[in-house]
Amino acid sequence: MSKFEVDGKEMFAHACKVGLEGVVSKVRDGRYLSGRGRDWVKKTCAQRETLTIAGFALDGNDWDGIYVGRRRGDDLIYAGKVDHGFDKKSSAELRKRLTPLIRKTQPYAKRIAHKGIWVEPELNAEIEYRAKSAEGKVRHPFFKGLRDDL
Repeated sequence: MSKFEVDGKEMFAHACKVGLEGVVSKVRDGRYLSGRGRDWVKKTCAQRETLTIAGFALDGNDWDGIYVGRRRGDDLIYAGKVDHGFDKKSSAELRKRLTPLIRKTQPYAKRIAHKGIWVEPELNAEIEYRAKSAEGKVRHPFFKGLRDDL
């Protein structure tokens, strides 16, 4: 663990800039006690990225999120499943836009084990997330909207 004597806002901004999930800090005069307490604060970074929609998932007939990927040349690389940030209106509209794009096979360059309803990778979504895994999958992702401007 490292100790830094810098302004908290400055440290947080730097942590986010270099791609860290966030920072945990302690009140300067607070005591070191085990367990949860008010002397420790966790603040997470929010990162955003435009990712390509590769498919969607249903739980029965209910909306259960989208599968997204990153473009690498002509390939689409799996970047995770986004199942937060939808309301009834946004999920209904997204399902309506994706249904005509349904295809039989996954559009990913490397097949994934998930079952989904795969679509032609034509729509892009703005995704907010807290971090990326070592494999490049988004962690704690939230759907923020479609990117029709690209």
